[in-house]
Amino acid sequence: MRFVTSGKSIRSSAIIAALLSLSPGAAWAQDKPYVMKVTTATINDGPHQLIKDFAAAVERDSGGRIKSEVYPASQLGSVPRQIEGVQFGSIEAAAMPPEFIVGVDERFEVMAAPGLVDSFEHGQRIAADPDVQELMFGLGAAKGLHGVGLILSQPSSIVSKAPIRRLSDFRGKKIRIFASQFQTVALDRLGSTPVAMTLGDVLPALQQGTIDGAVAGIGPFVHLHFSDAAKYVTETNQPAIFIMLEVSQKWYNSLPQDLQEIIDRDGAKVSVAMNPVALAMYAEQRKAWVDGGGELISLLRDEQSAMMATLASVGAAVAMAKPAVREAYQIVLDAAQRTRQASSR
Repeated sequence: MRFVTSGKSIRSSAIIAALLSLSPGAAWAQDKPYVMKVTTATINDGPHQLIKDFAAAVERDSGGRIKSEVYPASQLGSVPRQIEGVQFGSIEAAAMPPEFIVGVDERFEVMAAPGLVDSFEHGQRIAADPDVQELMFGLGAAKGLHGVGLILSQPSSIVSKAPIRRLSDFRGKKIRIFASQFQTVALDRLGSTPVAMTLGDVLPALQQGTIDGAVAGIGPFVHLHFSDAAKYVTETNQPAIFIMLEVSQKWYNSLPQDLQEIIDRDGAKVSVAMNPVALAMYAEQRKAWVDGGGELISLLRDEQSAMMATLASVGAAVAMAKPAVREAYQIVLDAAQRTRQASSR
């Protein structure tokens, strides 16, 4: 049996196919939103607020074409797993200190140089500097990361089981640091043993006595209940803790150009909008630590000055040993000097 198809039948079939393509099911397939999972390691603090604001802005400004899901407190895995997820596209975006991304590119650690930042407001100006943003946003481009935001979260503090009131109290203590050679050399100079570990491992390590203290911001100490294991927080204020907002380059490349522009624009907007929020959170978290029975310790003025003198050359010493890091460090150092007396944005 042989079927003969006339020209008229072909035209009719084409019309039917076109009508079917406009059916509700096909239209839904064309309009199906992109999903953006955004994660961070902490909760109820600056990084968490940053990803919430970013997620809300992107969903709003895309008109719902991007649907956002927010996962704080390492719900999508530890920080190394988050980085891998963003690189390979299983996680669309993540916020974290740039030092945690040194396995992707060692230049990410330059923001952790001690003495770089004089004050909260100064750190915010550095984060907003165009040269710094151009450097930091582009570092992971060849390895799956697309930077869209940079903020100062808060200054560093050290939580400890025994109080650190003087420089001599640093000696012999095992202190957790971020994965940064700048922090390693700094703690070495203070007589401590630096131990790099992710945030999720810190509280158990304190409880078990594996470490004596840990460098982080006051926010995680409060919201992750570190006071159950350690009551003392010494506010060294060095180094400043910056947070990068990284988007999966693989996912970003899959978006239409207008959505890519929304991602970039909203990353920049929410970063600037976080400045007063981060300041307010820092004040609230310091108060919460004391209200919860913890103690805040500041080094005496001469001890703080002596510490800064000890750490003053750490940045240059670390950078000089690594040509690529030296160039990146100089860009950030120049921005720090340029923005020292600039007005806050």
